[in-house]
Amino acid sequence: MEALKQLFWSSRPISWINTAYPFAAAYLFITREISIELILGTLFFLIPYNLLMYGINDVFDYESDLRNPRKGGVEGALLAPKWHRLTIWSAVLSCLPFVIYLLAVGTLNSAAWLLLFVFTVVAYSAKGLRFKEKPFLDSLTSASHFVGPMIFGAALAGADLGEPKLLAMILSFTLWGVASHAFGAVQDVKADREGSISSIATVIGARATTRFAFMAYLFAGVLLLTVGDLASFVSVAAVPYLWVVGTHWNITDETCEQANRGWKRFIWLNFFAGFVVTQFVILAAIGLSFA
Repeated sequence: MEALKQLFWSSRPISWINTAYPFAAAYLFITREISIELILGTLFFLIPYNLLMYGINDVFDYESDLRNPRKGGVEGALLAPKWHRLTIWSAVLSCLPFVIYLLAVGTLNSAAWLLLFVFTVVAYSAKGLRFKEKPFLDSLTSASHFVGPMIFGAALAGADLGEPKLLAMILSFTLWGVASHAFGAVQDVKADREGSISSIATVIGARATTRFAFMAYLFAGVLLLTVGDLASFVSVAAVPYLWVVGTHWNITDETCEQANRGWKRFIWLNFFAGFVVTQFVILAAIGLSFA
């Protein structure tokens, strides 16, 4: 039971929906049908994918997590070394059957996307790769963890990813993820520097990173406006994020930990954004449009 508890918290249950929903929404929106691919794909991105993502992170970030006061709660597990081997094996073995099935039922295109995003999940934290310590690549890789399920869902459903409206939505979601990671890195500037960990925030500083995140959110919202139809309605979800990040416009490296207040708001704002997107999917499914 203790092992299951450790694995549960290491998978960040509060974030499960953030990866499962983009896949399910994209696949269902395009195919308009419930299938075994939808069900198994959603289950994969709900739990095993998150255990792989965050479990590996908890194992390889253990030393720096010890110095980070945020760890040990809802914002991140503090995984004792005795659970490291179990976590790695559990993450890999729980993902394997889902990945094999999704590769088998998909196309070469969808398979390539799935393998790419599984790789970026591992590469973000694993020793020898550590994309999280490569400034700017860290934010882009983190964004791929969440936009990846959406892209794979669309590819598995047979969509043309180069279609202008779909491409704009993918780019918008990517910018959204980049902004979220960048702002999340601000609160850890001190802890990361003490642990000799590089990030976008440790390199360009807390203030510049916060302003970068603000502009990324802004462009994400503008991109959605260019899509037209109901997608423009989703752009309203960017407003509270802009407000939260904007309140930290003049943050400094010395006061970087104040950004944690904004980051905690993000946890709940993600549910708000999900609600807005859900309305878009529902309205689109029944054929309504603002055009």
